[in-house]
Amino acid sequence: MSGGWVKKRFWSEVAVSTVDGGYGVTLDGRALKTPAKSPLIVPTEALAEMIAEEWRAQGEVIEPARLPATRAANSAIDKVRGQKAEVTEIIAAYGDSDLVCYRATAPEELVMREAEAWDPLIDWAAHRYGRRPLVREGVIHQPQPQALLRSFEAEVARLGAFELTAFHDLVAMSGSLIIGLAVLDRFAAPDALWLASRVDEDWQIAQWGSDPEAEALTQGRRDAFLQAARFYFAARRTG
Repeated sequence: MSGGWVKKRFWSEVAVSTVDGGYGVTLDGRALKTPAKSPLIVPTEALAEMIAEEWRAQGEVIEPARLPATRAANSAIDKVRGQKAEVTEIIAAYGDSDLVCYRATAPEELVMREAEAWDPLIDWAAHRYGRRPLVREGVIHQPQPQALLRSFEAEVARLGAFELTAFHDLVAMSGSLIIGLAVLDRFAAPDALWLASRVDEDWQIAQWGSDPEAEALTQGRRDAFLQAARFYFAARRTG
């Protein structure tokens, strides 16, 4: 949101409305639109309420950083909806080199931490998709079975544009398609799955320490991961 972005708050009332195709959000009766001037219409009332709450919470000066659900909805409408096949392919490709499938060979404590955090995810994926992901030692790429990759891609392809937008962030922030899919399946709480994605980094921090810049970057990625989970479940149609 740049260029003609209005910095000062210009509305008093925020409301959710039922419209053709879903739900919209209005500011003093004026419907929100995306940066590309498309109507901001979302698939569920829960997601519209999430967006509306962001606008209600704004102060006298608008802070775009406090509008994450609005930004994600804009992306779903203006970008992902028209490029769904391409986005699906990009995300599904993570499955062939998934974080949880590549293991350290030493030291023993790190090997054990990875196994404790990631083996349950491998077991879950094997049960959920009918084929066990292959676990490797080291970082040299070795392909996963094509049947498993096709199952992963089919799962991603079934997502709608809003769900896919959230899922992209789940995978990109964690570096793992399997962790992202586990969030969608409610295998564990999103914060626990975020911690699973951080095993190697947390080990390094325990050995060598951290710094404020790295900590801020990590916190930002964590916030984006958890926000994406909230957005996904708000966007998902049930029943």
